[in-house]
Amino acid sequence: MLEFSSNKPYLIRALYEWILDNQGTPMLIVNAEFPGVQVPQEHVKNGEIVLNVSPNAVQGLVLENDEIYFNARFSGVARVIRVPVPAVLALIARENAEGMAFAIEEMSDEEMGDEELATDSAPASDSTTTAKEDVATPLSSVKSQQAPSSGASSKKGSHLKVVK
Repeated sequence: MLEFSSNKPYLIRALYEWILDNQGTPMLIVNAEFPGVQVPQEHVKNGEIVLNVSPNAVQGLVLENDEIYFNARFSGVARVIRVPVPAVLALIARENAEGMAFAIEEMSDEEMGDEELATDSAPASDSTTTAKEDVATPLSSVKSQQAPSSGASSKKGSHLKVVK
């Protein structure tokens, strides 16, 4: 039987275009602990980071099948952000949280081994430890910027659902 490649990068590109077509602000929710993710670590909360990937916030956005990368300013300092597609947890509109969450992908033993090698052999870099972020937004901020609902104001679990 013919085995297709992952549809995740195609869905990400379609959702990105759909959010922009509706004058929304696309927010990429990323597993910051996934191997190969390059984001400012001081803005990571609970192992995740929320990145504003709108055309006004980033430059040179490339949505490839294996990786998403772009340039962005973090507290006025230009940085390169890299996100392997398996690290993407969701792509939603900031205004109303419409979009799609993806299944959490586990790291293979090969990826874990590669990450250990890269961590052991890579020299420490000031750019990865001192980056500040204008593009990243905590998920709580994304939720608070949404229009208030008419329901109760008690905190509930995440509104995101995993679609398989």
